[in-house]
Amino acid sequence: MKLAIIAFTRAGCMFAKRIRDAYEQKGNTCVCLCKGRDAAEWGIPMLEGSLKEWTGNMFRECDSLLFIGAAGIAVRAIAPFVVSKASDPAVLVMDEQGHFVISLLSGHLGGANALTREIAALVGAVPVITTATDAGGRFSVDDFARRENMHLDSLSLAKEVAADILEQRTIGLYSDFEVVGQIPPELSIQKKDGLGISISVDETYDPFPRTLHLVPRIAVLGIGCKRGTPVERIEALVEQVLLQNQLSKQAIARVASIDLKKEEPGLLAFCAAWKLPFQTYTAKELEAVECEGGFSESAFVRQITGVGNVCERSALLAAGRKKLFQPKTAGDGVTVAIALEEYTVNFG
Repeated sequence: MKLAIIAFTRAGCMFAKRIRDAYEQKGNTCVCLCKGRDAAEWGIPMLEGSLKEWTGNMFRECDSLLFIGAAGIAVRAIAPFVVSKASDPAVLVMDEQGHFVISLLSGHLGGANALTREIAALVGAVPVITTATDAGGRFSVDDFARRENMHLDSLSLAKEVAADILEQRTIGLYSDFEVVGQIPPELSIQKKDGLGISISVDETYDPFPRTLHLVPRIAVLGIGCKRGTPVERIEALVEQVLLQNQLSKQAIARVASIDLKKEEPGLLAFCAAWKLPFQTYTAKELEAVECEGGFSESAFVRQITGVGNVCERSALLAAGRKKLFQPKTAGDGVTVAIALEEYTVNFG
């Protein structure tokens, strides 16, 4: 997580430093500034430039923003940059005396509500959360999707689910994955009519007349390619494999390959365009991977890379599995295989 903090008074700087230090100790990145002459006393850089400019930059670069000062300052600062709950970062406000921490924007999908509770507990403040489902202690589908690392395919249907829950209507539930923990009383796996939630990597399957799809981000693409293969060929084969397997693009968590390809322009361009992390392994690491049913080996690939199969072994190693979801598919100098990370739906 990358957290941006800005304070406006001496007392606010004290809290800013305390929160920054605590979150950096957890391995997070914190950008901490003070708008005023008290910054130096607490070892916090002073804001250079306008608050509006800083806020716009942090909106683009950070996951969360914390304003330590008046709520009105925060509201005016973020107003020009608010776009959508699907993309806006979490925004919190804390008063300079540390009495209250307020979840101001992106409470569920952005994680502001959860962060509000964390920071309030850290400084001994009262968390102020105004989203209706949280205030009423009810199930929140967008908060659940964020917590379980799922893509939520329709904000409008998510709003309808929330509205139905507040009106005490039961929502249907379907899952392709094992469910652990107690299913919330607002959901029912027996209900098949009306509006329902589907948890699946297949975004085309509609188990309800009106289906909100939650897609777990658990698919790993193992990709091999000839040197100089253009991004268009890689993308074309990936899209073909996804379509053949009814696997949503939103289910892809990362791309994996051999370290010989770590600077391959086509692969790097593909990962950049699809906003996917790219990890590579040595031939020795790939050779040690096991697969139920064995690998589709190539003597030519072994001669070039030192291992008989790149895409299948990379996908399994990155996913931590021994079984492929989709074995190697080859075409036009590219090979693609898919493995799914182990996953359960946790209502605990």
